[in-house]
Amino acid sequence: MILASLSAALVTVLAFAGTTRGDRELGFYLSSTCLACHQLSGRVSGGIPAIVGWPEDQFIAAIRSYKDGTRENETMRAIAHALSQEEIEALAAFLGSLPRPEAP
Repeated sequence: MILASLSAALVTVLAFAGTTRGDRELGFYLSSTCLACHQLSGRVSGGIPAIVGWPEDQFIAAIRSYKDGTRENETMRAIAHALSQEEIEALAAFLGSLPRPEAP
C-alpha cells in the first residue's frame, strides 16, 4: 500500500515537472508593482536585488518568507501580505519566464 502511494506521488510529480504553477498573463499584469523597484533589466540597483529569471520555487519561497516574517523588510512584507497564493504563483511564473541577465 505504501509503495503504491509513493509510486502514485512520484508519477504526479514527474507529470508536472517543468510546468509552471501560475498564470503568466496575470503575473505580467501584477508585475508593475515589482518592477517599480526591481529592474526589468535584471541589474541590481541601490541594493535592490534582481528578480527576473528566478526559478519559480525560489521566488515563491522568498515571498512566503516575507509574508511569514522570516525575512525582514517592511516594504516587501506589506507587498507580500497583499498577495494571494494565486498572485504569488502568477508573479513567479511571469518573472521566472524572463531571460536571466548575463553577468557583467
